[in-house]
Amino acid sequence: MEIKAADVMKLRHATNAGMMDCKHALQEAEGDFDKAVDIIRKKGLIVASKRADREAKEGCVLAVVEGKKGVLVSLNCETDFVAKNENFINFTKQILKTALENMPADLNSLLALKLDGRSIADQIAEQTGIIGEKLELSFYGKLEAEDAIAYIHPGNKLATIVGFNKPTDMQVKKDVAMQVAAMDPISIDKNDVPESVIAHELEIGKEKAREEGKPENMLEKIAQGRLNKFFQESTLMNQAFIKEAKQTVKAYIQSNDKDLTVTGFVRYTLND
Repeated sequence: MEIKAADVMKLRHATNAGMMDCKHALQEAEGDFDKAVDIIRKKGLIVASKRADREAKEGCVLAVVEGKKGVLVSLNCETDFVAKNENFINFTKQILKTALENMPADLNSLLALKLDGRSIADQIAEQTGIIGEKLELSFYGKLEAEDAIAYIHPGNKLATIVGFNKPTDMQVKKDVAMQVAAMDPISIDKNDVPESVIAHELEIGKEKAREEGKPENMLEKIAQGRLNKFFQESTLMNQAFIKEAKQTVKAYIQSNDKDLTVTGFVRYTLND
């Protein structure tokens, strides 16, 4: 039977599948649009299952803040070519928007949410078939705060969201978001560092000192000194401020508002 170009375009718009895939699906469905949509989707699921063992190291990392809420997602793919594709970026934006509207508890909860009537997990599987690469929603993070900012590094490979305890100057927010992006702190302050991490760093410090031939009765003190250096390098408030290394991030923030502090942050990069 003859397949009209308008029907092919309608199916392409509904599924994002290629023109020839849409035409063949309509031919197989004998012109039945709904059946053709199902054929496209089933094909996508088959391709997705075949590519399940592939590595998806490229992708698109996006973040957004609206009012007191912020979310960050990473949709991964296999190649940089796909990661830069406008349709792929727009698909990531749709997932990001759904996350912001619903603020799900975790990644699995986000995958279960509906997007255009189907779960995000199913949508990703279908897009895998359409694009021909493994797609994977690898990260989801969220925060809520009195004030917040999102930062997306050019190229969509790295993003951050940072929350503050009160409304503050936009430049301060940008500077702190850039600090988190550039310096990858493990926590806000040293009191937020997990005990397991502290114990591990102390053990490393003692072992290094032992290897350097330091006296056994000095190992604890030396390790404590190295732990303090770790806090300075790895906790946000104690890091040297990237725009003025002579002051800490905490000093910079409080020079603008003595009552201002960071209440939380989320950071993700494709290199993680």
